[in-house]
Amino acid sequence: MKSFVLFLFVTITFLNANNDLTEYRFNGIKSIQKKMDFELTKLDYWSNYLKGIDTRFGYIESSLSILACSVNNSNIKLYTKDKNKKFVFNSEFNALTGKMKGDKKEEGDLKTPLGIYKLTKKIVKLDAFYGPMAFVTSYPNIYDKYKNKEGSGIWIHGLPEYEERDSFTKGCIAIDNNDIKSLDKKIKFENTLLIIDNKKVDNIVSKEILSHILSQLFEWRYAWINNDIDSYLSFYSKDFKRFDGVGINNFKQYKKRIFSKNEYKSIIFQNINVIPYPNAPRTYQVTFNEIYKSDSFNFKGDKILMVNIDMQSNINIIAEK
Repeated sequence: MKSFVLFLFVTITFLNANNDLTEYRFNGIKSIQKKMDFELTKLDYWSNYLKGIDTRFGYIESSLSILACSVNNSNIKLYTKDKNKKFVFNSEFNALTGKMKGDKKEEGDLKTPLGIYKLTKKIVKLDAFYGPMAFVTSYPNIYDKYKNKEGSGIWIHGLPEYEERDSFTKGCIAIDNNDIKSLDKKIKFENTLLIIDNKKVDNIVSKEILSHILSQLFEWRYAWINNDIDSYLSFYSKDFKRFDGVGINNFKQYKKRIFSKNEYKSIIFQNINVIPYPNAPRTYQVTFNEIYKSDSFNFKGDKILMVNIDMQSNINIIAEK
């Protein structure tokens, strides 16, 4: 009860107007909530909010560790969040990558993919060729599939314990066995992102661009909550493709049927990450945990958007899962 009273006090203080108190008295919390939802769409809010935020890799709420792999420099750098929520350099490991340079496109091309990946699993019982353990990555991700890339089984693993090996891989990332043991002790793989690029990874990301993306993310949400189908669909590119291959025309028809129900919706975004995508200028990966509730459907899970930014800093959603 105390937490609700505090929330109500903060809400009323934030709105700070007798008209809003009257509206709450007659219409309840939903009418006030709508105004707060609208505040989250404002560029000024996000510009001010990001002033003290570390944007070395982008805007990152959920991950505790970043593995930044530079294919050209043959290394992986580990960055971990400190008590001030800033990513600080922790360790650097020499790394072997694919025999062939450039971004992976198909099975067997001997290239290491460039992109942003989760570590989905740790394997400790495996062939001795891969050393004491391996971390499985999420390749191919939604953007890889959007680009029609093929292949699978991209790991971070160790080196053979009892035999020599080549100074390259078939596409995986290989590091010294002592290094992978050390890495295992320093991270929780479930909270670690792997960013692979062909150059330096840890660049400071523009807070201005991030502010535009975050404000428009919440504009998209605002249109969604309020059943504004035209505004909602205006965020989607004509080249949009959903994770299952559905194109923009079929997607629009599906969404129009959903919006026609005109249901009340509650949509909450948590653990938001906005990260520039390697080897893809003006393209960003946006991820968050979504809690969606309506009269006919409930959902709680991960959401991924791939967005392009035009010269006016407008977002265009090109892929979604």
